[in-house]
Amino acid sequence: MTSHNADSQPMVLRSDAKHIATLTMNRGASRNALSRGMIAALQAALDAVANDASVHVVVLAGSGPAFCAGHDLKEMRSQQFDKNYAYDLFDACGALMQRIVSLPKPVIASVHGIATAAGAQLVATCDLAVVADNARFATPGVNIGLFCSTPMVALTRNISHKHAMQMLLTGEMIDAQDALRFGLVNQIVPETELDAAVTALAAKLAAKSQRTLTIGKSAFYKQAELPLAQAYAFTRDVMVTNLQAADAKEGICAFIDKRAPTWTHA
Repeated sequence: MTSHNADSQPMVLRSDAKHIATLTMNRGASRNALSRGMIAALQAALDAVANDASVHVVVLAGSGPAFCAGHDLKEMRSQQFDKNYAYDLFDACGALMQRIVSLPKPVIASVHGIATAAGAQLVATCDLAVVADNARFATPGVNIGLFCSTPMVALTRNISHKHAMQMLLTGEMIDAQDALRFGLVNQIVPETELDAAVTALAAKLAAKSQRTLTIGKSAFYKQAELPLAQAYAFTRDVMVTNLQAADAKEGICAFIDKRAPTWTHA
């Protein structure tokens, strides 16, 4: 699958600064639609940062007038809605979403414009989301006869079932304020302040122990799928293991000694 646009520009741009890697979807003219190539490029970019010790936090953004308009319907039609192509596409998209969850670093969605269908799925899948006040969200598949079944997986794990069903059954757009009320996003800022707000949040996370963030993110998603008693047993084991880490010992001692901790990320 190609990882470049028709004009030979990479489909995903990466920039690194102060332990923050920003991955920017670079198909602005097509509202960063998740073509098969775009999915492959995002997967490759996430794989590259996964084991990069210099990266503590990942930001996912979109170029052009929107964050992401979902799957590339023109590509689907060009493939004549082929069943094998569809299996490959949705398998790859599901693997991408799971890669975001399994990534050993927090992922922040930086959202402007629309995030629809699989674009809304991306937002729901990211660990945190900061959005511009012009951001809008929808799972509009029902309007074109193709229910947003795979986006539904992330949506129902992120917001209440009533709100998820409202979005899925009506296909209607919700604005940034409703997205905040639903619990889909964390923060709304003026569009001109979006980059600064995302950077400030990412910097807060980047300053923490990377080892601790990795342990915590992994445990969060695992315990959420467990029955209550199993969740407590699992997280007990996580905390016991975490307590043996150098950063945990350093952090506790620093707190008691009333000094700033010095993280080794170990």
